[in-house]
Amino acid sequence: MEIKEVIERRRSVRHFKPESLPLEDLKELVRLAGLAPSINNAQLWKFVVVTNKDVISKMSNVVNQKISSLLNSTEDSKGEKIKTTVSHFSTVFTDAPAVIAVQMKSYDAIVDTILEASGMTHEEMNKMRNYPDIQSIGASIENIMLAATGMGYGCCWLTGLLVAREELEPLLGIKEPYRLAACVAVGKPLESLPAREKLPLESILEIIE
Repeated sequence: MEIKEVIERRRSVRHFKPESLPLEDLKELVRLAGLAPSINNAQLWKFVVVTNKDVISKMSNVVNQKISSLLNSTEDSKGEKIKTTVSHFSTVFTDAPAVIAVQMKSYDAIVDTILEASGMTHEEMNKMRNYPDIQSIGASIENIMLAATGMGYGCCWLTGLLVAREELEPLLGIKEPYRLAACVAVGKPLESLPAREKLPLESILEIIE
């Protein structure tokens, strides 16, 4: 597939066929993720590929438990419906044959060496630059999504499960200086999904000549 076609075909897939993925394909997804651009070529990422059903189930349980504890004050029917919806979309990876956990670490910026004299911290400069470290991680995840689409798989970019990040990290063997940044559920789509409506070009484009 041409890259344009891959981009146009990409969907957020939340229902998967119960078929395992070849390990070589999963390795290739991670290899391509590692080719993404990153701030100062810092390559702040590491990846954990989870195919063990018991571990995926434990991940799901941990997330559901955390959401339940965070939203346990919800008593009315509307609140319960919202909690159920949040739990569902935070654990759509439960039936996926593979989950790629994306880790990230902090980076040492070139400008850090002169920040002390200016009275600014690394965190303040990172915020001012709109978090190039997080943007770098986003680029690697997009590589996974597009590569998976080109290989005939579907996937879903997951951040809702980060409510249970502290509980998930030891389960996934993630240790300092890394932290869990997101997960990507990957597998063969259960069904063909129509394209979701996107904003027209004229509403998102401005040209300064």
